[in-house]
Amino acid sequence: MNRFIATEKAAALLHTLQDSGARLAYEYEKHRVVLLDEAGNEQVYFRLPLVLPPPGTPPAEETPVNYIVLLIQSGSCALGYFENGVNRDHKVFRSYMVRKKQGKSQLKYLKTKGKSRAGSRVRLGETVEFFENINERLQAYFEAHEVHRIAISCSKTLIPYLYGSKVATPFDKNDPRLYKIPKHIHTPIYEVLLDANRFLQRGELIYEENRQALVEELLGAAEDEFEDEEDEDVYGEEDEDEW
Repeated sequence: MNRFIATEKAAALLHTLQDSGARLAYEYEKHRVVLLDEAGNEQVYFRLPLVLPPPGTPPAEETPVNYIVLLIQSGSCALGYFENGVNRDHKVFRSYMVRKKQGKSQLKYLKTKGKSRAGSRVRLGETVEFFENINERLQAYFEAHEVHRIAISCSKTLIPYLYGSKVATPFDKNDPRLYKIPKHIHTPIYEVLLDANRFLQRGELIYEENRQALVEELLGAAEDEFEDEEDEDVYGEEDEDEW
């Protein structure tokens, strides 16, 4: 089972878990917290919103999270630079990489039929330019901004072409900032990019049905904390008005 929660409530839940003294394990690559029982068995997985810093980060070191969202499929790419969830820049690339009659990517076709025909050569040329354009835009983002995470969705077939482009990718395939988006992505366009970003800003609880009561208990505690924080914020604003 899985359950999505908004960014603010996810932050409250994380705070509740940390204050509870529960056994927790953090997986940086997946940006998720694992709730363990006393025997060390995994009970609940809690995928954190990408805009939240890793648990245990001192408040003084907490800064807005800047990240890239990179979505690539054969002939289509949408990528953007985000600051704490807000899209500051984006670009969509399209390329003639798919054989229309067969509906198959030229890269897959090469493995069986070769590249002798003129149409094949055109598609290969556009494939090369496609990845060069992607990496040029990525380089521009990395030169202009500090990037904390790289959220990516790209098929294994295309990965070698991304990293093998004549225009170098500004990170390698082992970069610890890489974050594989755990979601099926439709053909990348601007709206799909924004939808992926909305997904990345939500928290997600993943658990077996027999853990339902535990999850409800945790969410209830987090809800109470979230409401208390809202009340404190309102009270603080009233105080400032009085002064």
